[in-house]
Amino acid sequence: MSILIDKNTRVVTQGITGKTGQFHTRVCREYANGSACFVAGVNPKRAGENFEGVPIFATVKEAKEQTGANVSVIYVPPAGAADAIWEAVDADLDLVICITEGIPVRDMVVVRDQMRKHGKRALLLGPNCPGTITPDELKIGIMPGHIHRKGRIGVVSRSGTLTYEAVGQLTELGLGQSSAVGIGGDPVNGLKHIDVLKLFNEDDETDAVVMIGEIGGNDEEVAAFWVRDHMKKPVVGFIAGVTAPPGKRMGHAGAIISGGMGTAQQKLATLEECGIRTTKNPSEIGKLLQSVLT
Repeated sequence: MSILIDKNTRVVTQGITGKTGQFHTRVCREYANGSACFVAGVNPKRAGENFEGVPIFATVKEAKEQTGANVSVIYVPPAGAADAIWEAVDADLDLVICITEGIPVRDMVVVRDQMRKHGKRALLLGPNCPGTITPDELKIGIMPGHIHRKGRIGVVSRSGTLTYEAVGQLTELGLGQSSAVGIGGDPVNGLKHIDVLKLFNEDDETDAVVMIGEIGGNDEEVAAFWVRDHMKKPVVGFIAGVTAPPGKRMGHAGAIISGGMGTAQQKLATLEECGIRTTKNPSEIGKLLQSVLT
């Protein structure tokens, strides 16, 4: 079992004719069951064409009707990415994964409000995220597939590169992953740590979880309190940005300490108080997870 995606998922790429969309669609199709899972692309100006055998449609709705696509991945440039998210959500897909970085915050506020007002059922992952992978089944996004191994450890992270770091360490220790999910680092996004932790908690084939956060906001604290009260499996944590100066944006658009809130120290303290073992050294994430299994 996996969370969010598996070998039965059918994917439509929005922005498939752009350089980034082409590259990552090709790489994802080469991984595990990708050639069967990536069934459509969308570009209104290129409808009727194909990309390496993948048919291109004018709209997500048309792609869904013609191919059975239930998940979208978005590589549309920032100016049009929020509209692309809404198009996929409005087509009533199960999951919308937005890789695009640099979407204006106002655009994301508008599309999230639309989703709320219209009661849309689609889950949104991202934007500004690496995507998600179920090892040996399917990867959707920009993560390096070769570092992942099938196993029973869940990974959820705001940082793409730290996701890869944690996964690489786990694999080296012989600990495979059930699924790895990058939720993205923008201040207005879709799935939060708590949402993914709930999915891992209910997944019979996940034994423990690595949760990686960073400065800014309070998502990690919210997740930690939920873990304390509801999580049935061990969780270990890492928070990036221990040395970050207040008021300075670090990396992700959402990674900014304001008003003394959202510091790494505060988050680490809350996680520890809630029974989540933590490390301040990113090179120790794998060993920390291993230690809670023995």
